[in-house]
Amino acid sequence: MGTVARETIHFVQAFVAGRGDALAAEPPIGCQSAGEACRKAERLSSTRLGVVAFSVSADTALGEYDEKPTILFRAGRVPAPFDE
Repeated sequence: MGTVARETIHFVQAFVAGRGDALAAEPPIGCQSAGEACRKAERLSSTRLGVVAFSVSADTALGEYDEKPTILFRAGRVPAPFDE
């Protein structure tokens, strides 16, 4: 067996109004770096109810992702686990 190939990946997740008081997630945006994720999240924050940029360690070949993301940027209303 080979070694596990874990990598850090960066995402921006924006949220808009859902049903009632709920938030609806837009499709996540993959980014090349933490800095890029923060810049995109900051730009989106003025037009969305909530936005978060985060990094997660993953083995993409196996589809295994850390359960607790590392928050890079957060603005507005966001659901758990991003609101901690």
